[in-house]
Amino acid sequence: MKTIMVRYTTTEAHALTNEEMIRAVFADLHARMPKGIRYDSYRVGIGATFMHIATLDAPDDNPLTTLPSFLAFQKQLKDRCVEPPVVSDLSPVGSYR
Repeated sequence: MKTIMVRYTTTEAHALTNEEMIRAVFADLHARMPKGIRYDSYRVGIGATFMHIATLDAPDDNPLTTLPSFLAFQKQLKDRCVEPPVVSDLSPVGSYR
């Protein structure tokens, strides 16, 4: 199992577009229901900072990378950002529910 967090900040002008693209990824996930992944996305406060957390059952098998909506989301992500994506591996300490 592997958990990854990605955090970045878009321009204010791109924040809504970014959020809509994220919603498209979730629609794709709900339609396809891939196994082996838990995926959450958050907008921090009312700003333009976003955080994504993905937990993969198999570290080398990320179902997101096969979704057209996710590929479209990633395609120009860096162009939408004022603070580029930072990827962090997370190690569990504890969990409740």
